[in-house]
Amino acid sequence: MIDAKKIEQLARQIHESMPKGIRELGDDVEKKIRQTIQAQLTRLDVVNREEFDVQTQVLLRTREKLAVLEQRLTALENQAAAPAAPTAGTASAPVTPAPAAQAASEPGDAKDPV
Repeated sequence: MIDAKKIEQLARQIHESMPKGIRELGDDVEKKIRQTIQAQLTRLDVVNREEFDVQTQVLLRTREKLAVLEQRLTALENQAAAPAAPTAGTASAPVTPAPAAQAASEPGDAKDPV
């Protein structure tokens, strides 16, 4: 979530911006402000920086895999669209695609943190 120092700083700024009479209530008001900020931030659906960075890396790897698969698909489509008429003395060998299991691992693999 958000760093405790940031919450402390925000609570202090709000406390300092209050009128002098209220500010004299001291720690009690500051504690209530801190609790309110913490409660409101908890209600928000946010992730911490570490989780964000991990998901960014997963997304980058997924994009790289997608680009490789798109290139393979294009190559296979081009091979299928090419005229398959062999010359009189030679026979063409059938094209078999490489196993896609290694290149197209699912995002939920054990290698990728979720």
